[in-house]
Amino acid sequence: MQLNGFDANTIEPNTAYEPLPAGWYECMIISSEEKPTKAMTGSYLQLGLQVVSGPSQNRQLIDRLNLNNPNSTAVDIAQRTLSAICRAVGVFTPSDSSELHDKPMMVKVAVKAASGDYSASNEVKGYEAVNANKPATSAGAGAPPTPPWKR
Repeated sequence: MQLNGFDANTIEPNTAYEPLPAGWYECMIISSEEKPTKAMTGSYLQLGLQVVSGPSQNRQLIDRLNLNNPNSTAVDIAQRTLSAICRAVGVFTPSDSSELHDKPMMVKVAVKAASGDYSASNEVKGYEAVNANKPATSAGAGAPPTPPWKR
């Protein structure tokens, strides 16, 4: 491939991202896609999430829901997670995953430690409505939570 005219001086380079610190972040789903499982025995719903406020604004996360899987426990967990997402965004009976897009919600993020060939990464651990009194982390959005004695 010819790179005629490319000038790295005029384009900001990509930088390596470190995982977001663990905590609650205001996010929204910006993409969703059904994908086959690696074993080709089912499919999962891959959700692309984007942080919408705070110092980590525009950072992206991925969550995967095993909604069609021979393992009934995996399906149960995925359905419960989808229920939490629906309740968080106020769409209780979606007919398509796109109905969950672009609606703010709080997302609990954990850090998965590096293992083997894999770097540390983020995992989504929960979903709540924005007004569910979940404080955004100081790394996420807004001010730190008010201490109980000042409420």
